[in-house]
Amino acid sequence: MRFRPTKDIQTETVRIGKRKCLILRNRNMQSISAGLLWIHGGGYITGMKEMVYSSRAFNLVRKYGITVLAPDYRLAWAEPYPAALDDCMSALQYMKEHAVSLGIRSDQIMVGGESAGGGLCAAVCRRARDEGSVRIAFQMPLYPMLDCRDTETSKDNHGSVWNTKRNHFGWNMYLKNTDRSNVPVYASAALGDDCHGLPPAYSFVGEGEPFLQETKDYIRHLQEAGIPAEMDIWPTDMHAFDMLKPELEISRQAAEKFEEHFVYALTHYYAPQEEI
Repeated sequence: MRFRPTKDIQTETVRIGKRKCLILRNRNMQSISAGLLWIHGGGYITGMKEMVYSSRAFNLVRKYGITVLAPDYRLAWAEPYPAALDDCMSALQYMKEHAVSLGIRSDQIMVGGESAGGGLCAAVCRRARDEGSVRIAFQMPLYPMLDCRDTETSKDNHGSVWNTKRNHFGWNMYLKNTDRSNVPVYASAALGDDCHGLPPAYSFVGEGEPFLQETKDYIRHLQEAGIPAEMDIWPTDMHAFDMLKPELEISRQAAEKFEEHFVYALTHYYAPQEEI
């Protein structure tokens, strides 16, 4: 994995509350463009903001000149739910309040992430909708960790990188202080029934990994609510295959499809912020 920027990317670290956040911009593009909150993965228990350099978001900065914010949210081993979500919401609010100085179009604030970051992406979108705090134009939760329950594909799963045992551990750590008989929808976004008013979405996932079923269910629920939502399923059991093995042909294909959907969103999806 690459954890360092390249020469064409300008990086800055800002403090939002008590947490740090990376800001990535393209040195060669100065026009106002979309802003993307990109949330790293790691099963809620590991990972760091610098993972953005190996994520799908990095090329969006390089190729399309958007601004990306990558928050350093609190991990569950230190502080369980709702700490991570609160940190991501603070970063989202920062994007809205500082859109002008960040060079971000306030009507094209987007959210994405991989794995646990995909789960947090979905939770951020739901909470922002419910609170009326920030209007989000598009969401990209990739192979998202959404469901704290065993699903058809997360139970008895022995896939590469992530499996049932690790999934149980991650959720147990994240929900350590949560009543498992009454898990909030913001902790496990798959528990939410009402998808009306959520932003359009794109996702992809491997056919043999634990999060296949919850990804399919999330996209289907969005579609049933009339939200434009699509996903691709790739022939692998390797979780986060595009980041871990970018040289694979399916990784290149997944990256191309991801960017196709992003470009469509860039020219079709807008969410003007409400006047206060």
